[in-house]
Amino acid sequence: MSNEAIENCTHDCGTCGASCSARTQDKSDFLEPLNARSSVKKVIGVVSGKGGVGKSLVTSLLAVKMNSLGKRTAILDADITGPSIPKAFGLDNTGLGVTPDQLMIPAVTSTGIQVVSSNLLLEQETDPVIWRGPVIAGAVKQFWNEVLWKDIDFMFVDMPPGTGDVPLTVFQSLPVDGIVIVTSPQELVSMIVTKAVNMATKMDIPILGLIENMSYLSCPDCGKRISVFGESHIDEIAESHGLEVLARIPIDPQVAACVDEGTVEYVEKDWMDTAAQRLLTL
Repeated sequence: MSNEAIENCTHDCGTCGASCSARTQDKSDFLEPLNARSSVKKVIGVVSGKGGVGKSLVTSLLAVKMNSLGKRTAILDADITGPSIPKAFGLDNTGLGVTPDQLMIPAVTSTGIQVVSSNLLLEQETDPVIWRGPVIAGAVKQFWNEVLWKDIDFMFVDMPPGTGDVPLTVFQSLPVDGIVIVTSPQELVSMIVTKAVNMATKMDIPILGLIENMSYLSCPDCGKRISVFGESHIDEIAESHGLEVLARIPIDPQVAACVDEGTVEYVEKDWMDTAAQRLLTL
C-alpha cells in the first residue's frame, strides 16, 4: 500500500479495494490473545447494518436463552458510545471489580450472565463517551483480553451499527465463530443486510442467520398479526443470501417494559428457540 493510501485509510475494509497487509496477512496474526486466566469457548457477534433495529435486545434475549439452557454466557458490549446492555439487566457501576493483577471482573446479572460495558465504567450512566475511533477500538480489545471471563460457553458481542471501526476490530481481533444479523421489516432492509453480509464475507466470518425484530404486532383483542412497518421481506432476503431465518420478534409492550425496568432476563418467550438450536450446533 502506498504512503498516500495509508494516510487516507479509513480502517473500513468493506469500502476499500487496496491490497494492504490487513487483507494479505493471515487472520490469526490480528487476533488478540485472551488472558491466561480466562476461558471463552464460542464468540457470537450480533450485528446490524443500521441503528434502531433492536440489536441490543436481540443480544440480551440470546444470552438469556442460552443461559436458561445451562450454558455459561457473557455479553461484551462493544457499542462503546451507545451502550444499553446494563440498563436492560438492571446493572450499574457497582457491579464491576478488579483482581490483584488488575484484570477487570465483569458485572454479573441475577441469573449469572457476565457483562462488561462502557456504561459500567461511568460515574453517571448518562455521561457521554466522547472518544475517537482508535480509542474505542482499543477499549473493545481491553474488554476482551483485560477482563476475567470465567468459563464462558457463549460470549455475545453487541456491536454498534454499520461496518466501521468497531465491527472491523471485533472481526479481526476476536475469534468470532459466527454472527447473527438483526433486521427489521422496512423496505430498505435488503440493502442494509447485503452490506452486513458482504462485510462478513470479506472478513471470512460465518453468518449463522437473520433475526427480524419488530416483525409484527399481535392485536390484544383478536390476536391478529398487524404488520406495523409493512410486510416482511425477511424470507426473500434470507433465500437470496442462502441464510436461515432464526427468529421473528414481535413488538411486545411487555418486553419493552422489562427492558426499561432492567428485568429482560425474566422475559419468558419462545422466540429464540430456533436460534438457540443453531448455536448449539457450533
